[in-house]
Amino acid sequence: MNAPFQKSNAASSDIPADAEPLDILIAAPRGFCAGVDRAIEIVEKAIEKYGAPVYVRHEIVHNRYVVEELKAKGAIFVKELDEVPGDAPVVFSAHGVPKSVPVEAARRNLLYVDATCPLVSKVHRQAERQIEKDRHIIFIGHEGHPEVIGTMGQVDEGQMTLVETIDDVAKLPFETNKPLAYLTQTTLSVDDTHEVINALEQRYPNISGPKAEDICYATSNRQTAVKELANDCDLVLVVGAPNSSNSLRLVEVAERLGTPGKLIQRADEIDPAWLEGVRTIGLTAGASAPEILVREVVDRLAKLRPIREETITAAEEKMIFKLPRQLTE
Repeated sequence: MNAPFQKSNAASSDIPADAEPLDILIAAPRGFCAGVDRAIEIVEKAIEKYGAPVYVRHEIVHNRYVVEELKAKGAIFVKELDEVPGDAPVVFSAHGVPKSVPVEAARRNLLYVDATCPLVSKVHRQAERQIEKDRHIIFIGHEGHPEVIGTMGQVDEGQMTLVETIDDVAKLPFETNKPLAYLTQTTLSVDDTHEVINALEQRYPNISGPKAEDICYATSNRQTAVKELANDCDLVLVVGAPNSSNSLRLVEVAERLGTPGKLIQRADEIDPAWLEGVRTIGLTAGASAPEILVREVVDRLAKLRPIREETITAAEEKMIFKLPRQLTE
């Protein structure tokens, strides 16, 4: 159910009295998902339990604001385990890591906590089961993304092939009778992924897929919410990081519907020129962007035009993931 337009309390007295109001359609759900909430809490609980500093391999989630907040609490972010002192705890990011990483941590007797999103871990387990069935895995994802590196690192080299597009499917070297399975990155475009899956199934009719879609509920819900508001907007703003796959997909969803989209990390990136001729703005946030940054954008817009807000609700989210037992005992 959508909330009716409400005037913002943040309106600026510097705005001319005859300035045209700006309507803001705010997507729901938006921002943090259960996996991101869990990952951030894991770092905070680890600092609380073990004391600072706690090391984190790679960005815990793709958001500069979140990373800086955790740094201030005692987290140190590193690229590889060889940067972690032997007596310090280390947390693995929400995107997941190759199997070799916890093996190396155990070899060095490091105390580690795995913050991999449970929905990513589910894909890891699916990969193991498909290999046990002697199937080669076609993995749909974006090359170089940490989740892709982590998932492909669950199996031996040569047991999984990455594809990104329909063109990649056409170039696959496998015979139609080769035992194959497909899995997907959890933060992809729902529409693009369905096209690639259809291409795979047409070329390889016997290919095996997961029982349930790998694209996570939060990614899917945020894309649906943008679809619901984009046609009523002149511009869609997405709060998120440029290395955040799910945030980039939200911009693409808006633009695919014919509405210009802009990815911003903070409110100060908004160019007032963007608002020329704009009467309605859609606003959402990627799964690793906190709500405080969404409100920061609203406050910034309120300094430029009189604003009215309306929430467009596409789904209700009640998912909660448990913390690792080592942090709760």
